[in-house]
Amino acid sequence: MYGNESFGRRLRLGSLRRRGGSGLLLVPLDHAVGAGPLRPGADLDTLVAQLAENGADGVVLHKGSVRRIRPNRFRDLSLTVQLNASTAMAADPDAKYPVATVEEALRLGAHAVSVHVNAASRTEATQIAHLARVAEDCDRWSVPLLAMMYVRGPAVRDGRQADLVAHAVAVAAELGADLVKTALPEDPAAAARVVAGAGVPVLAAGGAPVPGPEAVLGRMSAAMRAGAAGVAVGRLVFTADDPAAMLRRLAAVVHDRSSVAVG
Repeated sequence: MYGNESFGRRLRLGSLRRRGGSGLLLVPLDHAVGAGPLRPGADLDTLVAQLAENGADGVVLHKGSVRRIRPNRFRDLSLTVQLNASTAMAADPDAKYPVATVEEALRLGAHAVSVHVNAASRTEATQIAHLARVAEDCDRWSVPLLAMMYVRGPAVRDGRQADLVAHAVAVAAELGADLVKTALPEDPAAAARVVAGAGVPVLAAGGAPVPGPEAVLGRMSAAMRAGAAGVAVGRLVFTADDPAAMLRRLAAVVHDRSSVAVG
């Protein structure tokens, strides 16, 4: 049933989901390296506590941020440590470079690690090679790997184009990812085809809350109907005036597959 997967890897994969219901709800909080402070003046530990209390299954954090969170928060949350990054100030913001290792993540108590790849970027080769090296380390240490796969680069007009997204997802699956986060096509039928052909569970990326929260919630609801295994949504939550209330709405979509009422 499990092929060559180790017991430890299966155990950690199972621990990512902390709630009942049908989907996995991850809240990435790794944006500060790329774009600056999440909520200027706000306390990260308090935010994580709100996530733990209002329906999140887990969070994605950089290694330094993990140390600012009280360990007891992770009684109710899984921890995924992000292994690469870039900043919006860089000459090429689509480039990604390693900032942590699987071993560091394990020392921090992580249940999984994640790697971001921008397919079609100028540095695609370096990013895919890093993903492959991390996949090998994950095999060695029995750690689940979340691949955050996007289609971004100077020649890309539509990063949600179905055939391009399917190709990016296939790269992750072929190189050993256990889960893939991606920006699914807007068309529900196309999204369903990407998910069905992925070979690994797909999490829908939330993206920027544009044109507004209802639009993002609607996309996540459509993704769940299309067969997504869950969602990975950060900005919708941590930019909200009331992150706890927004997370509860998102949890209803993911865990209960509730429809979104606009307005």
